[in-house]
Amino acid sequence: MVLNSSKAPGIQQEDPRYLPIKQGRTWDLSRIDFEELRQDFKMTRYKNIEIADLRAFIQHKLDQMLQENRTRTDFAQRLQQIIDTYNAGGSSNEHYFDELMKFTRAMKEEDERPIREGLTKDELELFDLLKKVKMTQEETKKVKLAAKSLLHRLLNQPPKVLVQDWYRDSQSRKVVRATVEQVLDQNLPESFDRIVFKEKCDNVFDMMLDYASQGRKWAA
Repeated sequence: MVLNSSKAPGIQQEDPRYLPIKQGRTWDLSRIDFEELRQDFKMTRYKNIEIADLRAFIQHKLDQMLQENRTRTDFAQRLQQIIDTYNAGGSSNEHYFDELMKFTRAMKEEDERPIREGLTKDELELFDLLKKVKMTQEETKKVKLAAKSLLHRLLNQPPKVLVQDWYRDSQSRKVVRATVEQVLDQNLPESFDRIVFKEKCDNVFDMMLDYASQGRKWAA
């Protein structure tokens, strides 16, 4: 749904759910009326402006979603492909706008996935790192439990392992790594062989180390 609103001076300070694109229009991903948006584009004389508005909203929202979950890089790649095709003259304004609309629908579905999966945003990121491409329903349940258990152990359950500046100290890093391995060994499906198990442990630990070194998530 497109809501009326006065223009705000900038986008970086805005509530990430609501992004003013131009005067008189505010976008809320959870309430976008795609048919109304399509009709607005069809009727407007300023199609390039409509495209630029949608592009700005998509980029802002995508940046936010990538900050929440690093496994969403495929969305950035898909968007770049859409843009490159248009810039190369491979699509008309109408087709470009349709592709951006499809992409926005996909972003909306992804943004709502934590609710569908019954996970928090941080649990979902861990789940995405731990899952395999093809899993049975039972394996999916176990991987979700592994994500939940790991997050609980690292953040809430004693003894504390994410001590101050743990990522700077080799011994503290070993403790965190060993804890990750222990929790995942207890909870991941038995069908995950040792090669897959090591890969998943590496993915999770590398993610934690990277976030912590940036002073973001997983820093004590």
